[in-house]
Amino acid sequence: MSISGIQGQVLEVTVVGCTKLRDTEWISRQDPYVCLEYGSSKFRTRTCTDGGRNPSFQEKFIFTLIEGLREVTVHVWNSNTLTMDDHIGSGRILLQKVLNEGYDGSSWPIQSKNGRYAGEVSLILHYPNLNKHQKNQTVCMPSYAPLAPPQSQGTYPYTQPPPCGYPPISSYVSQAPPVYPPVYPPPPAPLPSYPPAYPSQPAVYPPPPYPPTTYPPAPYPGYPGTYPPY
Repeated sequence: MSISGIQGQVLEVTVVGCTKLRDTEWISRQDPYVCLEYGSSKFRTRTCTDGGRNPSFQEKFIFTLIEGLREVTVHVWNSNTLTMDDHIGSGRILLQKVLNEGYDGSSWPIQSKNGRYAGEVSLILHYPNLNKHQKNQTVCMPSYAPLAPPQSQGTYPYTQPPPCGYPPISSYVSQAPPVYPPVYPPPPAPLPSYPPAYPSQPAVYPPPPYPPTTYPPAPYPGYPGTYPPY
């Protein structure tokens, strides 16, 4: 997520304690305290008397975020009564994670002035306005063309519309079939096949006379004699 637009937002920083601090005392136990700096804002914890190398604080501070400033500087000191306080170590606390997720509970290493490891500082960072900030960013996003309304059920018989270039099935159903003009001149009637089909039994040509006769014809019955008759 983008972390722009944080100007004036609230960041909560809780100093839990320190571990494995560099010891600046030779005889007694040191009395550490922690200073936080963010822009022009500076905060200081109470002094943990006889805290030694592992002091505990449990103190919360409120910072007002500045656009473009993504880190908090931390300094750990040892409080002295008669002399100047001793610098134990310093470090930088990055705000990338807390601004993205709203919470970061980590231990951050610190270094002495000569760059050596001087212990760790445990902090809890809380960005309470993360959800509100995300909502504002969503509202401020540029608007785009609205999506087409979904097709009502029953328009297509399948789960997906037909390919582009074809009208929906409903258009075919609703439209009447086109009427075409009659073809002129009309096509001729089909002609019978030639030669015509013959019967299954072949015919004898020419057909025999019926009833069959012999030549010359027989004498007419009842008149005996020669042919032809008188």
